[in-house]
Amino acid sequence: MNKITIAIDGFSSTGKSTIAKQLANYLGYVYVDSGAMYRAVTLYAMREDFINDNSFNVEGLVSRLEEVAISFLFNETLGFAEVYLNGENVEASIRTLEVSSFVSKVAAVTEVRKKLVSIQKQLGKDKGVVMDGRDIGTVVFPDAELKLFMTASAQTRAERRYLELLERGDKVVYENVLKNVQERDYLDSTRKDSPLVKAEDAIEIDNSHLSLKEQFDKVLNIVNKVLEDK
Repeated sequence: MNKITIAIDGFSSTGKSTIAKQLANYLGYVYVDSGAMYRAVTLYAMREDFINDNSFNVEGLVSRLEEVAISFLFNETLGFAEVYLNGENVEASIRTLEVSSFVSKVAAVTEVRKKLVSIQKQLGKDKGVVMDGRDIGTVVFPDAELKLFMTASAQTRAERRYLELLERGDKVVYENVLKNVQERDYLDSTRKDSPLVKAEDAIEIDNSHLSLKEQFDKVLNIVNKVLEDK
């Protein structure tokens, strides 16, 4: 059976990674979390003090981008590939609320986007890939056979993210998580370079009231129809 490229875009905390991992595992495809790549660059910027609550040294970060090496290594126990920054497993470190508060600013930097989009295109050149992010169907894979756009209310997404962080042991306040979600929505949708928009041929999935199984069944039905038409 011919393999296809599946591009999944959407707002933060809409479960893009969850459905992407499920599809990749079911289909035997490669899963790429493009958001993790931007988070890894953000973590690097934080560690090098290029970005903090008071300032963002964009030129400093851009001048050191060649030092940033991002890779993925499949973890058989977890069932998905974890992200590595310069050889270090940073899968847990990039999921903090602090990284979330800066990632949209780092992702808006043209040079950062060019570097990561180039890597993403290379990862998907042979098809058989499921990639999620914010510009996958519009910039990275504009010719993808299937494009999905995930959405849900800000309150629903904030609650999901809040519970996820609590389960990890992070000490967070719901109101702060909601504020972060709303701020990221604004920054992602209004940035000059590759803003978050729904591709004209993308299928929108509002999962505000869908269970994980209901969502998977709905999306898999769409995938199977596309594969049948190939």
